[in-house]
This record gives sequence, C-alpha cells and structure tokens, in this order.
Amino acid sequence: MPRRTGHGHPVRRTVPGVLRDSGVAGFTVATPCHIAVMWIQTSRVVVANAGDAKAVLARSTSTDGEGVVADTKSPLKAIVLTREHKAIFPQERSRIQKAGGSVGPNGRLQGRIEVSRALGDRHFKKVGLIATPDVHSFELTVKDHFIILGCDGLWGVFGPSDAVEFVQKQLKETSSATLAVRRLVKEAVRERRCKDNCTAVLIVFKH
Repeated sequence: MPRRTGHGHPVRRTVPGVLRDSGVAGFTVATPCHIAVMWIQTSRVVVANAGDAKAVLARSTSTDGEGVVADTKSPLKAIVLTREHKAIFPQERSRIQKAGGSVGPNGRLQGRIEVSRALGDRHFKKVGLIATPDVHSFELTVKDHFIILGCDGLWGVFGPSDAVEFVQKQLKETSSATLAVRRLVKEAVRERRCKDNCTAVLIVFKH
C-alpha cells in the first residue's frame, strides 16, 4: 500500500516555490487549481495531490501459486492513492480555524470554496487555504496495471472501481492508452453528463 513521505520531499518544497515565483511575476489566479501529479523513480512511484483531484491505481489480485499474476483479464482492484482536501473534514477544518479562517454551514472555506488545499486563490491563502500537497509512494510490482489521474469532474460521475473497470475494458478493445482515456472522458461528459471540468491522464505499465 502507498505510504506517506516526509515533509522534506522535493514536491513539498516545489509547490510553495511556484507560489512565490508567481507572486514576484505579478500573476494572480482567481480560482483554485487542484492538482494530482505522479512520477516514477525506477520501481518507485510517487504521487502528490492538493485539492480533490485523485490518482487511482488498478492492481491485479489474481496470482498463481508462486505469486505471479495469473490472468490479466481478471477484475482489477481500484486503490485510491491520494487524499482529498476539503474544508469540511475535521483535520482541515481545525487547521483553517487556527489560521484565522472559518468553515461555513455549507462546509466551505469562508463559506465560498469547498477545497482546503490548492494552487492559486492567493487571497484565501491568508485564511487557511494552503498549497502543501500530500505525497505518497509505493513500489511498483507486476500486479500493477495502470494509474488514472483525474480532476473532480471525472470522479463526480465515476467511482474509482467503476473507472478502473471502464478503462480495463477499453484497453482490451483498443490496446491504446490514448484512446482509452479519451473514451473515459467522453463517457463522463456525454453519457454521464458531467457538468464540471473533466480531465484525465492514463499511465499504463508495461511489465
């Protein structure tokens, strides 16, 4: 299972630097930007997020007697690699209040925004909105097939297991990660009537 990394991880230092540079350059962002990023270091996968963008891993649970994946066509288990940051969550609410902000009856920071961590919205940084991401890592194995990175619009109409099942089916039909992720977004927007922004990235592992 993914484990949380320490506060000294490069991603934790990079995001505040981006904010400082944008301020020096005179840029302002009026709406929060939720992020989920991933990179691979040999066999170690590192995932970071701020806001309610998610990363979901598709992992096989079917193995033979020696622990080798026996059937790649078997259903895959969906493992959420990220943690959502919303103002209504107790830990985030407490942090916001200590920073001088408030969470309204509607569960939103200052009664306005749902997330408690994000890039941008510099004015809300003064009342508890932070850009510090959660960073997790895990060792990649032959059981791991692909990862879906998606914004909140995608996950508003797809559950993690639902998305993994859909992508697995598309990969069987097309063997193309590009076509599979395009069909995923198309399904979300046109068939499931996603009304929010909807973007996704699909990373398929070749073992």
